[in-house]
Amino acid sequence: MGEQGRRLAETARQALHAGGAPGCAVAVSVDGHLVLEAGFGSADLAGTASLADDARTYIYSATKTLLATATLQLVQQGRLALDTAVQTYLPTLPLATPVTVRQLLSHTGGIPDYGGMPDYFDALRAAPTQPWTSDEFLTRTLARGLTFPPGQGWAYSNIGYLIIRRLIEQISGLSLRAALQRTLFAPLGLRRTFVAETLADASVLTPGYSAFFSTDGELADIHSLYHPGWVSHGVVIATAGELAQLFDALFAGVLLPEELLAAMLAPTLVPHSHFWFRQPSYGLGLMMDGQSHYGVSAGHGGGGPGYSVGALHCMDVGGHGVTAVALVNLDNREVPDLGMRIACALVDTLAVA
Repeated sequence: MGEQGRRLAETARQALHAGGAPGCAVAVSVDGHLVLEAGFGSADLAGTASLADDARTYIYSATKTLLATATLQLVQQGRLALDTAVQTYLPTLPLATPVTVRQLLSHTGGIPDYGGMPDYFDALRAAPTQPWTSDEFLTRTLARGLTFPPGQGWAYSNIGYLIIRRLIEQISGLSLRAALQRTLFAPLGLRRTFVAETLADASVLTPGYSAFFSTDGELADIHSLYHPGWVSHGVVIATAGELAQLFDALFAGVLLPEELLAAMLAPTLVPHSHFWFRQPSYGLGLMMDGQSHYGVSAGHGGGGPGYSVGALHCMDVGGHGVTAVALVNLDNREVPDLGMRIACALVDTLAVA
């Protein structure tokens, strides 16, 4: 490991310690070339097993970037249009008001979410191995009505991306797992990244710790307890290195042509502050900052039981494109967005070289 790698490793160790998590796997690339892929800390709470550099976790909402990419590939093929109402493609969708595909991808469609619904959390705690079906998610959530008229606001919605998942499956004729394997993972030669569908799929995960399901507040490994079906839009399992490859390929124009990547990066300002982004925005499946010190910066965080994830690409770090990924084996219990905080710290470290 050269000097650059040593500085990045020290940053990861310090950020991990500050976040109070057992371990994290990180990957950093510069101009598409991997300069660090390593595991830090431990895979267990006792600190007896080192976290592997190729440890796999759920990437949670970072999956949205991959869903958006797959949708835009269908646009490229002429099989759907961004400004057409999604009901054109999904006529049985239980949603009366027309909402466009672009509005779903940018969270500007007014689609409600289940994050504030007590019955969702009650059901998850009571039966973590038995998720709601897609129809249950849609029926229970859409019954609340739109949050605002489509195009007249911004509100993050997992249900909006559940509709995107259904759109991909309807147009492609494939399951989400098969669709992403065919269009994203196989073309890049990724062998350890896939859409999780069952608890058996979760057996490949590194242990992930959460107090969400405990009655005494103690941390416990949830990877064999929490069914991936509770992530309504689908959830990908990946290593840090392979997730970095995906983001590198996206921003290098390998997965999308220039005009659709530009559409993906067209920002909507977000009415929230951010610990690192100077101008928090959202594109199509991308959290963005158009005013960062490193040109346009874009990526996605993710968090859920057991894991916190950050994947970030910055277009101009001292004249270089940089991707940083961090997969943490503790959820956002103490430090919100720890995975993204570590990814941002890694970019900052390269910037001061």
